Amino acid sequence: MKVIIYTDGGARGNPGPAGIGVVIYDEKKVLLATHKRYIGEATNNQAEYQAVILALEKALELGAKRVDFKLDSELVVKQLRGEYKVKNEQLAILVQDVLQLSNKFLQINYSHVPREQNELADQLVNEAIDSHIK
Repeated sequence: MKVIIYTDGGARGNPGPAGIGVVIYDEKKVLLATHKRYIGEATNNQAEYQAVILALEKALELGAKRVDFKLDSELVVKQLRGEYKVKNEQLAILVQDVLQLSNKFLQINYSHVPREQNELADQLVNEAIDSHIK
């Protein structure tokens, strides 16, 4: 089974109150699941990686073997593809978590998409943050 996953993570203040959003579709673009989570104090990049980790966990629960990721963070895409080095120690730990989970899949692709194509995941991030800072 192949899934298409849009993820987003964001922090207000960077670092600041942070949330993550995950949107999972099947190959025919039928919505399978959405997830949002407030993750506490984090940077934008930490939140982006935590969103990918949550997405991989949820894809495993669905029985997916192949994943096409769509992220609006070009930095995270390039780091996960190995095009950029991960210099930040905290991000390096999260990258290791992503790589460990990635080993459970046959294939994973990471693609950068414009923010406008990631609106639902972005909305979930804001809902997660809003639910905890009011």
